[in-house]
Amino acid sequence: MTLNIMRSLPNFSKIKKRDSSIAEYDRKKLYKAIQKASKAVGKRKKELYTELTNKVIEELNKNYNKKDVPGVEDFQDAIEKVLIEEGHAKIARTFILYRASKTKLREEKVSLVGSKEKNKLSINAIRLIKARYLKKDASGDLIETPNEMFRRVAKNIAAADKNYKGTDHKKTEEAFYKMMFNLDFLPNSPTLMNAGTKIQQLVSCYVLPVEDSLDSIFKTLNLAMNIQKTGAGTGFSFSNLRQKTSKISKNGCSSSGPIPFIKVFNEATGALKKGGTERGANMGILNVDHPDILKFISLKESEMSMSNFNISVAVTNEFMEAVQKHEDWNLKDTKTGEIVSTLDSRFIWDSLISSAWTNGEPGIVFLDRINKDNKSRQEDIIATSPCAEVPMLSNESCIIGSINVGNFVIEAEDKKVDWKLLKKTVHNAVHFLDNALDQNNYPSKDIKEKSLAYRKIGLGVMGFADMLAKLRLPYDSEKGVEVGQKLAKFLRKEADNASHELAKQRGTYPQWSLSKNASKKEMRNATRLSIAPTGSISMIADCSAGIEPLFAISYVKRVMGGKQFFYIDGNLKDALKENKIYKEELIDRIVNRNSIRKIKDIPLKIRKVFRVAHDISPEGHINMQAVFQESIDNAISKTVNFPNRTTMKDIEKVYLHAWKNNCKGITIYRDGSRSNQVVQSNSM
Repeated sequence: MTLNIMRSLPNFSKIKKRDSSIAEYDRKKLYKAIQKASKAVGKRKKELYTELTNKVIEELNKNYNKKDVPGVEDFQDAIEKVLIEEGHAKIARTFILYRASKTKLREEKVSLVGSKEKNKLSINAIRLIKARYLKKDASGDLIETPNEMFRRVAKNIAAADKNYKGTDHKKTEEAFYKMMFNLDFLPNSPTLMNAGTKIQQLVSCYVLPVEDSLDSIFKTLNLAMNIQKTGAGTGFSFSNLRQKTSKISKNGCSSSGPIPFIKVFNEATGALKKGGTERGANMGILNVDHPDILKFISLKESEMSMSNFNISVAVTNEFMEAVQKHEDWNLKDTKTGEIVSTLDSRFIWDSLISSAWTNGEPGIVFLDRINKDNKSRQEDIIATSPCAEVPMLSNESCIIGSINVGNFVIEAEDKKVDWKLLKKTVHNAVHFLDNALDQNNYPSKDIKEKSLAYRKIGLGVMGFADMLAKLRLPYDSEKGVEVGQKLAKFLRKEADNASHELAKQRGTYPQWSLSKNASKKEMRNATRLSIAPTGSISMIADCSAGIEPLFAISYVKRVMGGKQFFYIDGNLKDALKENKIYKEELIDRIVNRNSIRKIKDIPLKIRKVFRVAHDISPEGHINMQAVFQESIDNAISKTVNFPNRTTMKDIEKVYLHAWKNNCKGITIYRDGSRSNQVVQSNSM
């Protein structure tokens, strides 16, 4: 058959959408629908797509003239008819099945939120948003849709522009709404939940001081509970609390040490959870020279203990060097600095590794590396956010948001990154986060003063593993790491530029002239970048979390409240279709495995690209974290996922590798070491 590649012209110029609104007819959308169905069965000729598009237009021209407006269903009916009449039965079947699945998807979406609105959310995303984010009335009934949620947030955050000259808050609102609607950028959960509501607490993480007095301890606990009931998390260093058996001068009694108070904080968070509140997480940190360090390391020895806390040991370069040299390590009185006792540094180190092997905790934060990037000349950083992505001063907060970088891969034959669009999104996201600092309802005067003195923001990424999969690059390959490094440098450059522009328009952060970078170009925000775990927002965006590799090809993810969501990697499906090997039988085999590494029916080049967390060496995990950390001025929340068979020697190796490669912290998890893990491969 000779293909006619001349364009057929339609009689009509409009199309009626499913919501009855009228839009301009777009030939590209018709072409793409045919292209997608054709590619799925291995037909990859552009001339064929053009010929079939022309045939569909000619079919529609038989029934519609310039005054008529065909609907979406009319277009789909015409596509089916043309594909069948032209002898393309396989393409027709694929299109019909796709059409049926989309219809089912629309119906399920309507049943979940009671609205026919168009959005880009998956069913799992809508289920999560309905459960945790959408506004409800006093009876618990929904009073907004997902799109209305995005509009509520965009309007509220854009309103901060009214405080500054030369701004157009309506234009800003549309830019903010568009990047959330397209799932290109999402702010941290408290912003989605609380912006434009009576709560108006928008920040996801705070660090609170814990001083060595009952008044300070319980004042902080009260503040932490008020913060957590808004969905935010809190970080604490308990290193200032005197050691157990230390004498209390007022009454001559012995101190109980920090451990009982950490347990009180944990129980208080548990009480909030039982009350039905969507509470945030906690981070508890203790310095490695604290006399109670061994008790702290074993704090989570029982799986059910301390379930509301993450814990990390704050180590110094001096301690790490002592470990390597097998030297003794001094534990010091928290008040006088005098040596209380001396232990073999290797004994502390081995205890830490053994506990992490048992249940994934404690993690490690490298204090010297963290304070190298500390902007304050007056105060050291001693604690972090709950997942360690933001080291902060006491009484400080940080607003976080993440760009879904997988969305910026141009889906063409020569797949590449749309750096121009990514640049625009970075600038809009920095603008969004800076505005959110102004709009936030701070929980105390001290926190408001410190937070606005430094105006820290943490712009990060999610969907990085998706980006590499779409580019067909293995996560731990040389080119994969190069892409990570290039992306991180790009983010740093553009986030700095965006913050600098805001500084020229709005002024620098108040502590800028006193900070360590006063000689450099002016900045609106003391920090700009952070890689968060993006647990819930990556589920909303239906993308991979943070800069993590794929956890598994198919997996079940649990969220607060015990809800479970099933996932299977969509990029793998696309790759199988591209290589003409997509079959339901093959998908069934994939679903029942953690990894496709040993499925010989799948070409080696695909198996290399879709390697999951357990297929990647510990060094591969850390190498990626390290190249991102080079450009990230805050820190990175990343977990090195080990298979169950991992040894303690393997864990030691990755800890040392992280320290030597200038990471700010490290967390590991051995698969199956907890019975109720958050992400679980489907084969377990």
